[in-house]
Amino acid sequence: MIDDDFETAAGAYRKELLVHCYRMLGSVHEAEDLVQETMLRAWRAWDRYDARRASVRTWLYKIATNACLTALQGRARRPLPSMVSGPERGEAEFPLAPALDVPWLQPFPDAMLDDPASRVARRGSLRLALIAAMQVLPPKQRAVLILRDVLEFSAAETAELLETSTAAVNSALQRARAGLSGVAVTEDEVAEPDDAAVNDLLDRYVRSFETADVGALVTLLTDDVALEMPPVPHWYRGRHSYGLFMVRLFEWRGTGWRMVRTTANGQPALVAYLLDDGVYRLHTLQVLTVEGDRVTRNVVFTDPRVFSAFGLAPTLPEP
Repeated sequence: MIDDDFETAAGAYRKELLVHCYRMLGSVHEAEDLVQETMLRAWRAWDRYDARRASVRTWLYKIATNACLTALQGRARRPLPSMVSGPERGEAEFPLAPALDVPWLQPFPDAMLDDPASRVARRGSLRLALIAAMQVLPPKQRAVLILRDVLEFSAAETAELLETSTAAVNSALQRARAGLSGVAVTEDEVAEPDDAAVNDLLDRYVRSFETADVGALVTLLTDDVALEMPPVPHWYRGRHSYGLFMVRLFEWRGTGWRMVRTTANGQPALVAYLLDDGVYRLHTLQVLTVEGDRVTRNVVFTDPRVFSAFGLAPTLPEP
């Protein structure tokens, strides 16, 4: 059993470490496993911890980061469909065929954030597009980028955490930044989920979706909007393709929908429920990227493990 002294010292960092491991791994479930492993490793080494060398937080980050690097050895990256192939040119074929052999990127429930992690998230470092781009980086570069640019450890501290030299850290950081050129999201560019304009946009999106009004729906999209649906490898770009997909979806699935608001990765999200035999059943989680008063990207998740991580109800009561 983990003793009280250790839990008092280390327990406060669990959620912060969960966010860190998620950034490294792109999976909520794997991140939870790695936090458990981190805490177990730290507890076993608790009698050897030296507060003169590092704070408990820094010590835990060292253990967690190296545990993630070990876990990533020989593992495939976690992509989104747009990272695998170009957009589809024709209409979608229903039912959609998933690619279950790919370890797809997962979203992160904002409900799992604590206050320190929330402050970091507001800087845009949990945005789904940025997490996806990070997955392309080699694991060591990814670790350096997160430790230096997100968590703001110094080059010397990062070198100590990764048991390497400061010169190697600076070199890896330069390469990582170059690899993310044009992808990084600043706070000023991020539309917060509780922004009044975003709320109005989401209200109109929900009304359009629930009434299967494709004409109204596509007016809420940018011209180059992207629609992705992991584990389906196909994806679509442009307002016209998005609209065609929605027409086919409503033809295939029907027009009985209800939407519930939530947030993921610091972004607005919607949970879609489909009327089936008189019951609204959980269908998808949709994570939206919003710029100004338009949707620029919709990443739609159907993975039951994602639903579980978000604690989504399998059905809704009748209205």
